[in-house]
Amino acid sequence: MDLRAADALSSTGEKPNAVGASLMAEGGEIGTMMRSVFGALLLCLGAGGPALADPCKAIPDGGAAPAAFINGRTFQGRVVYVGDGDSLCVAIGPVLDQLQPKNWVEVRLDDFYGPELSDSGGQSAKATLRRISFGKRLLCNGEKQSYDRVVAHCTLEGRSVGDLMRQAGVREGGRGRRR
Repeated sequence: MDLRAADALSSTGEKPNAVGASLMAEGGEIGTMMRSVFGALLLCLGAGGPALADPCKAIPDGGAAPAAFINGRTFQGRVVYVGDGDSLCVAIGPVLDQLQPKNWVEVRLDDFYGPELSDSGGQSAKATLRRISFGKRLLCNGEKQSYDRVVAHCTLEGRSVGDLMRQAGVREGGRGRRR
């Protein structure tokens, strides 16, 4: 899609989702045209779209995690996708780079074990994590790689995302739960 098509799409009168609205409000960081492109993309990725199968590609399937995401390294970015009650994608890099799934890091929260999607409470846990985090900037401290994701401790405005999930009443229960 070229920039004119994206601009036309974003001027249809539809409101952007939380990430798009937040980025568009960040004036001076990018020009009007670029905000339109990002807003249009996020309209397509918004809450009503079909589920994506592992859209985060900063760590390739079966590949090694870049050192910038593990061993105590800190990274930050906006949440652009929530997979379930304890995993999400964080978009990293300059705003235009955040449009590409190759710059989305899949994060497995280190301090919360959400129920599996197919288990009781799984869909509700995912919806709660989405409500808490989608479109917001997280600060994450990467620990290690687990499959094609990073296990990390993430905070939102200084508060642990796991603590926010428990505070919202989501019960833990995933297969990796510490007992």
